[in-house]
Amino acid sequence: MHHIEIYVGNLAQSRRFYSWLLPQLGFILYQAWTRGFSYRKDSFYIVFVQTDDSKLQYGFNRTHVGINHLAFTASDAQQVDEIREQLRARHIPLLYDDRFPFAGGPNHYAVFAEDPDRIKIEVVAVHSAKMQD
Repeated sequence: MHHIEIYVGNLAQSRRFYSWLLPQLGFILYQAWTRGFSYRKDSFYIVFVQTDDSKLQYGFNRTHVGINHLAFTASDAQQVDEIREQLRARHIPLLYDDRFPFAGGPNHYAVFAEDPDRIKIEVVAVHSAKMQD
């Protein structure tokens, strides 16, 4: 994949959220302008753009047609644990936390949360010694 572009409801809130999360996952700030910003990792980048006020009334719902969630690769299970603690400290809504870290199945070590627009964010350790048997 080359890039993905996401329109957001509040650019400042999205920037605060992604500017602490994405660098931990190896992304670097790539572009910034008045109505948007992007982060890059290798040859892929993700763009966030402020939605026009006239289109904010409908908001986002991940269960409607369109994107459901973004899944990012963590370096290992320890990084997933650290990000979970940071999410909790920032009072960011966690999803499926009662089943952490195996909400995605016994061999899927991940944390799930919501970004400011309620887009589901998943951070997963692809290979982990902490997998269930």
